[in-house]
Amino acid sequence: MTAAVIAVLSGCADTESAHPVSFSGKAEPSSAEEVLFRGEVSPMPAEEDAKVAEETADPASESPQTEGSKSDSDVLAGNRDLTIVMVGDILLHTPVEEAARDESGKYNYDFIFQNLKNEIAGADLAIVNEEVIIGGEELGISGYPAFNAPDEIGDALAGAGFDVVCHATNHVLDKGKKGLLHACEYWDRNHPEITVAGINDREEEYRDITILEKKGIRIAILNYTYGTNGIPVPSDMPWAVDLLDKDKVISDLQYAEAHADLTVVCPHWGTEYRLEPDKSQEKWAGIFREYGADLVLGTHPHVIEPVVLMEDETSGITNNHGNGDMLVYYSLGNFVNWTSGTGSGVANRMVGGMAEVTVGPDDKGEITVRDYGVRALVCHVQKGYGGVTVYPLSAYSETMASQNEIIGQDPAFSAEYCNNLCNNVWGTLWH
Repeated sequence: MTAAVIAVLSGCADTESAHPVSFSGKAEPSSAEEVLFRGEVSPMPAEEDAKVAEETADPASESPQTEGSKSDSDVLAGNRDLTIVMVGDILLHTPVEEAARDESGKYNYDFIFQNLKNEIAGADLAIVNEEVIIGGEELGISGYPAFNAPDEIGDALAGAGFDVVCHATNHVLDKGKKGLLHACEYWDRNHPEITVAGINDREEEYRDITILEKKGIRIAILNYTYGTNGIPVPSDMPWAVDLLDKDKVISDLQYAEAHADLTVVCPHWGTEYRLEPDKSQEKWAGIFREYGADLVLGTHPHVIEPVVLMEDETSGITNNHGNGDMLVYYSLGNFVNWTSGTGSGVANRMVGGMAEVTVGPDDKGEITVRDYGVRALVCHVQKGYGGVTVYPLSAYSETMASQNEIIGQDPAFSAEYCNNLCNNVWGTLWH
């Protein structure tokens, strides 16, 4: 294929069209950089033959970029490299919710992202893991153990520059069917420019892969969770959440391999507070690799885990067509949180990572990972309105660390502690 594709499995629909190709671009639906294509995926691999027919985009949708746009100038200059960033869990414990609520009772979370907004908005594709369901104020705003966030967190994510929001987490059903449907309705109504992955308010979305085109590059992004904390998926909506079901995962990967040049999997997996992958993560990583995933961006453990490049015998990083090269970020940790936990190891939860990946065509024209790294982040918490925010660790001093109230829960916390943790987990890969 001559273009790369960003395919996002499922998500809440913002169109009533039954046409196999739908358009819901990021800012301008006619933009060639950000057109969404929808291709139906049947749930079982045995039905693969019925779904592999290649969709053809309407040529009218392939209109030029708005004059003067960054992506337009890059494409015209022959630069097809695409930058991808992803951050970990937006974990809104009660103190974080309180920090976002002003005296009038209104919520605003923009301050959480203010120090990383340039990096987020500056990427060609920015992905975030929305750990908690956006069920709205009518269902009651709550923290651990059954989370629920107001709509304003979604406004802050959109304002920060995120393009894709992953909702398949273990907390997605904390407010049941009502919470999930509210989240879908919220995104469809308020931010149709955002691609939502991992949850579905219609059965066809569970079967569909939505393909976003940017800079002539196609990438499939598949989002799954290991479970929902024992809360059953609604009996009348068994397709509401994308789970790590082997048959479905393989089917989706096969479809992505047939229709996209690069496949990204965003799994919610692993063991909480563990600084290295567990056997389940290793098993799933093997399945992802066997069926053609190129990049894995993991969440859920609430701490950072290693970044590993699985390589085949071919020199250099090549496109994975099955058991080939695959880059795995096992866990990006928390982006924001204020845990109530105390004692040794709590400091680990304050360190997160921003995956930074550049993809582009190799000398054969296939889309591959060209460069990768991770930016270390630290969550700073202090009581009061706007008191919770996130900094690049490189800009975080010992003076700032001494004012982080997490010290009261784990006295080991310091800037040096955070740097040592990153060295131990990521080696020289981070900055």
